[in-house]
Amino acid sequence: MFVRSFQLSDYVAVTRVLQSVLSEDCYRETIRAIARQLSWDSELVLVAENEEGIVGVIIGTIDNNTGYYYRIAVHTDHQRKGIGKAMIQALKQRFGQRKVKKIYITIDEHNEPILPVYESAGYVQADFNKPLKQLSIVNG
Repeated sequence: MFVRSFQLSDYVAVTRVLQSVLSEDCYRETIRAIARQLSWDSELVLVAENEEGIVGVIIGTIDNNTGYYYRIAVHTDHQRKGIGKAMIQALKQRFGQRKVKKIYITIDEHNEPILPVYESAGYVQADFNKPLKQLSIVNG
């Protein structure tokens, strides 16, 4: 398994991964987010690929020297194999190359259950804003 930048030819496989794990509302939001991020900086949309093809995707963005993990998804058949953690680390390296000073993880009602994946990658809870349903986590 290796992690690399998203390519246009990955679109169908990425949508399959997202559909395997996300609710319909979350899927629509995530597809829009991918399109936005690809238009801003395609190097912050990464995919995990193994011999079977694309098995995961992670979307990040940078705003004012702050990196944000927006969404991560690993196909249900490939979860709990370290793929999510590998994508988190790969995106963290991209953030480091861009001289990002802080990293936050945006958690909403759609992806709050994956918080343990980020914790296993070394992140700790720093701030929880209930009205926005957003959890900010900084690298520990």
